[in-house]
Amino acid sequence: MGFATLSLKGRALRLLSQREHSRAELQRKLAPHVQEGEDLTALLDDLEARDFISETRVLESVLHQRASRLGGNRIRQELQAKGIDPDAVQQALTRLKDTEWARAHAVWQRKFGAVAEDPQQRAKQVRFLVTRGFSSEITWRVVRGEAPESEES
Repeated sequence: MGFATLSLKGRALRLLSQREHSRAELQRKLAPHVQEGEDLTALLDDLEARDFISETRVLESVLHQRASRLGGNRIRQELQAKGIDPDAVQQALTRLKDTEWARAHAVWQRKFGAVAEDPQQRAKQVRFLVTRGFSSEITWRVVRGEAPESEES
């Protein structure tokens, strides 16, 4: 039985078996496949009621998979694109804030390993971290070789 012959519920379950999906993601992916007589909203409501769809699991999955490599700005974009509640996104980012410097430093260390010798190299390092969603303040601290704020006194 190919993907093309699956019912709407079958498609939804196949997508959910591959990874966590938010309700908004499933809505977007399944909408083109709705046949006459099928009710996508009712299907999504049923899947949510049965805990097949969980915003919390989607959020935790993104944090678990992406936080070690991405900064708060990129994680915010990914969660917003998945249709996660803005308050839940903000709470998740608040939890990550304390580790932002350490995560940025680890990513920088793996890629570069040393403070830049010249402005061009420094600019390259800054661009690298900023495109991965780390804040400009954290990025500059890491690229200059400064310690995290909590170690200053």
